[in-house]
Amino acid sequence: MTEKQGYTHGLHDLGNGNFAWLQPDGSWGLNNAGLMVGRDKTVLVDTLYDLARTRAMAAAMAGAVPAAAKMDMVINTHANGDHCYGNQLFAQAEIVASKACAEEFATETPPQLMVDMLKAADQMGALGRYFADAFGRFDFEGIVLTPPTRTFQGELTLDIGGKTLRLMEVGPCHTRGDIMVWVPEDRLLFAGDILFVNGTPIMWDGPVGNWIGACERILTLDAETIVPGHGPLCGRAQVEAVRDYWRYLETAARQCHTAGMPPDEAARSLFDNPYAHWTDPERVAINVDALYREFNGDHTPANRVALFDLMARIRYGAQAA
Repeated sequence: MTEKQGYTHGLHDLGNGNFAWLQPDGSWGLNNAGLMVGRDKTVLVDTLYDLARTRAMAAAMAGAVPAAAKMDMVINTHANGDHCYGNQLFAQAEIVASKACAEEFATETPPQLMVDMLKAADQMGALGRYFADAFGRFDFEGIVLTPPTRTFQGELTLDIGGKTLRLMEVGPCHTRGDIMVWVPEDRLLFAGDILFVNGTPIMWDGPVGNWIGACERILTLDAETIVPGHGPLCGRAQVEAVRDYWRYLETAARQCHTAGMPPDEAARSLFDNPYAHWTDPERVAINVDALYREFNGDHTPANRVALFDLMARIRYGAQAA
C-alpha cells in the first residue's frame, strides 16, 4: 500500500476487523492509533495525548464496532505521553508493553508538568512560544499515568480469535521500549513511532543502527498496510525514506563531530537538509544531540528542556530569516 490520499482525522476501516485512527497533520502529540477485533478480544493499539481526544476516539470506535465498547486489551508501542496518557480510560483492559517501556513510565514527563509549562509559557520567551505552539491544543488536566499490567521482552505472540498479533520489540531507538505490532494474516503493521511519515522523526535514545535495523525489518515483512505512529498510512517507499533519513543524518553528524563542531552548531548547520520539507525540521536538534551522545559513548538522558529551547531558536530564527 502506498501513501494514501484522504489523510483525514478519524476512524479508517482497513478491512477484516482492523481500523486506524488518524490525526493529521501528525505533528507534536498528533499520533495514530489502531483497533483490531478478533472473535475473542478487542484490542487497541495506543491511546492519545489527552482524555478528551481519547474519549472521542473510543466513542467513534464503539459506534463503528459495538464490541469496541469494552476494550479487552491496550497495547502501548512506547511510553511517550501521546501514546499512553489515555490509558486510564480503559481500566478494565489488560495493558501490554515491553518491559523497557513499562520502566520508562517512571521517568516519562508527568502530565502535571505539561499543565504547569503551558500555564507559564508566556513567561518563557521563545521556549514558551514553541511549547505552546506544539502542545497548547491538548488538555493535560486530570491525567493519571496508568502503566502496563503485562510486559514482555523480545517478542510476544497473542491470539485474539482468528487473528494473530506478533508484538516485536525493536527498541531502544525512538525510546528505550519501542515495539511494533504485526498482524500476519492481514499483512498489517502498526509501526508506532518507528515511522513518522512526512514528519521529522525524533530519536530520544538510539542507537541509530537499531532504528535503521527496525526499518529493514519492516521491509522484510512485505506488509500490505502500514499504520505509522504519525502521518498517513504508508508503504515501502515511506519506510525506505525514514531509513535513508537516518543513514544521511548519521553520516552528516559524524562529519560535524569529527570536525569538532559543537552539537548545537551542528544542528543549525544541518537544519537545511534534503529532508527539511518534512514537518518540524527543527527536530534535527534532538537527533544530532542523540547521535553525538552515541558517538561519545555518553549514556546520559537527553536534556529535553535545553533541546526544546534550541529547537525554538532554530525554528523562529529560520522563520524570521
